[in-house]
Amino acid sequence: MKVRIPDPLRSYTERQAVVEATGDTVGAVIADLDRQFPGIRFRMVDEQSKIRPHMKVFVNEDAVRDPETRVTPSDELTIMQALSGG
Repeated sequence: MKVRIPDPLRSYTERQAVVEATGDTVGAVIADLDRQFPGIRFRMVDEQSKIRPHMKVFVNEDAVRDPETRVTPSDELTIMQALSGG
């Protein structure tokens, strides 16, 4: 599956904006990303395995919060990170 990575997390993916990952749930895809790019999961998921509040995950066009959301290889995952500042 194609996964779009936000700029703040691209330091983990060697600056790649789009990577490939596998899994049958959003959480499994994130785990596969962490296998390929160690440390990226901690930036996206908290200690209770919940998607962090400042992270937004989309499966195709639909925003999801539950890591157990089912996905298929033809889906596209987009990860967005809220930025703050003034």
